[in-house]
Amino acid sequence: MGLAFLRCRPRCVLIVVALVVVIFVTATTVHPKLRHIARVNYNYYVGDAGPWRTGLSSQDGPPRYTALREWEANLPQHNLSLPFPEGKTGRYVKFANQARVLGWNNCFNEVLMNAHLAYVSGRSYVFQDYVWTREHYQWPAETWLNVNPRTPLNAIVSGPVAGGPFESDDPAPRAISEDWFDTVCPLWSRTYINVHDVKRALVDAPGTEVLATWQKLLRDSPDRCIEVTHSKSESFPQTFDLSLFGSPRVLTLWDSFSQSPISRLLDASPIVRAAVDRNAYLFLPRGPRPPHPAPRSPFQRMLAFHLRRGDYEGHCRGLTYINAVFYSWNMFPHLPDRFVSEPDAPGKDARFLERCWPDQAGVLRKAADARRDYMAHAAAQGMQDATLDVMHLLTNEKSAWIDGLKHALEQDGWSISTSMDLVLDVEQTDVSMAVDMEIARRAAVFVGNGWSSFTSNIVYQRLVDKRDPITIRFS
Repeated sequence: MGLAFLRCRPRCVLIVVALVVVIFVTATTVHPKLRHIARVNYNYYVGDAGPWRTGLSSQDGPPRYTALREWEANLPQHNLSLPFPEGKTGRYVKFANQARVLGWNNCFNEVLMNAHLAYVSGRSYVFQDYVWTREHYQWPAETWLNVNPRTPLNAIVSGPVAGGPFESDDPAPRAISEDWFDTVCPLWSRTYINVHDVKRALVDAPGTEVLATWQKLLRDSPDRCIEVTHSKSESFPQTFDLSLFGSPRVLTLWDSFSQSPISRLLDASPIVRAAVDRNAYLFLPRGPRPPHPAPRSPFQRMLAFHLRRGDYEGHCRGLTYINAVFYSWNMFPHLPDRFVSEPDAPGKDARFLERCWPDQAGVLRKAADARRDYMAHAAAQGMQDATLDVMHLLTNEKSAWIDGLKHALEQDGWSISTSMDLVLDVEQTDVSMAVDMEIARRAAVFVGNGWSSFTSNIVYQRLVDKRDPITIRFS
């Protein structure tokens, strides 16, 4: 009798396990709250390695963001009992075609525009984790917490785009997380729109027409839950894609987009702001006192210079070959230092590379020009305490070349810091690109690279902040 039971035991265990799985799947499929709990616990215990993975430092591996993920899961709009336009009767849109596994700023462009589209359509935007392209992720593969490295959106930015509140008199539904979308909009309740079915009629259309077409479609649809999808064969499946952001057609969107609460209420995340505050002492001027009153804040005395190096030379040569124009908001005609493509002009390639891949002399010259023009503008405006003597280099350069440049800039009267000087904890290290962006956003003057999406998003934030065009320059 005992031996028979032992022979039966493995089969019994399998049967019990199978029954538990069936009950669990059935319960979480039927009840949305249980499904949400299952998803959150999967992300924590499986995707993020659970409570046993503790004590991580910047050397050990990427952060788990346990507290932040719990905070996102408990946002007040994640509540089925809320009245319309939120809760179980609310209207939602998820852009499953949103760019993933690309550089942050290529993704950030579209995240912001999709959130604006959801806003003008009267729908709640579904925000998603940022999924890294593997070669840009700065943690060794053996330390990854997930097959596809990812960072919560609220670790990088804050505001309505990431589930933050709108202004008190704005009835717009708040953005929800991708996890909560699975709760409030189970698979059987969704209407799917293939992006290609809409985009094929919008080839070369102005940005305003692209927005208006999608706005009407999403606003007029009676369906509560919409998911925008794409075919795997499409090269650029985004709703607002590279062909739009890389052409002047995007500029037609500015009036609507810049005045949207998605733009006006956008801010750096608390993690990023804490990193800037932590490193503010690095930006204090180290030269002699200026012969006139000067601002106490180092940011009011700062020129932030975006100096992309590394593999960017090859990228610049590729852009030269195709005669690329500036990218996105960098194309505004009212900004100084415009670039006009002259594909047949003698010496075209050299002039292009001089702007895209400046050498030491080019950096010194542009810094001097930007300081001269800013000081002249300040004098004309009666800004008697205007000073520009601090420079922060937003750069990935680590070689002796940057040491030579720093020495030359110091000889020209600048107090220098670089991205490599910042002291960051494990979470701040994960979002260091956003830390540099916030420093550049606050700086008195910014010099960027006109072909860069990183520069373009800094330009966007400075223009939304009503910064004078003379403070926005290009190498």
